Amino acid sequence: MKKEFHHIGIPTTEQHPGETYLPDGKLFVTDVDKSPHRIEWLRFEPGSPMPYVLKKTAHVAFIVDNLDQAIAGQQVILQPFSPMEGVRVAFVQEDEAPVEYMEIAK
Repeated sequence: MKKEFHHIGIPTTEQHPGETYLPDGKLFVTDVDKSPHRIEWLRFEPGSPMPYVLKKTAHVAFIVDNLDQAIAGQQVILQPFSPMEGVRVAFVQEDEAPVEYMEIAK
């Protein structure tokens, strides 16, 4: 299966310019396409339903052709969901680090 690096996500408590609010996750995210190093800052509201490890640990994200195939046999910590139109994501755990897989509609 092909995996292509997309971004690194870093939890923060600081507000960043251009944040987008994701109400289902009760969090704010920045646009990795506006970061020269492809950093996504994640700022969680109190009561966010996101897994604790995502709130406290940086994650690396990869684009995959088939999300369901990518997470098969993995320790899934966040089941597939769609944070925005045309994008499906899921998070798995590798040792102590979360890994995000993203399937983007063409």
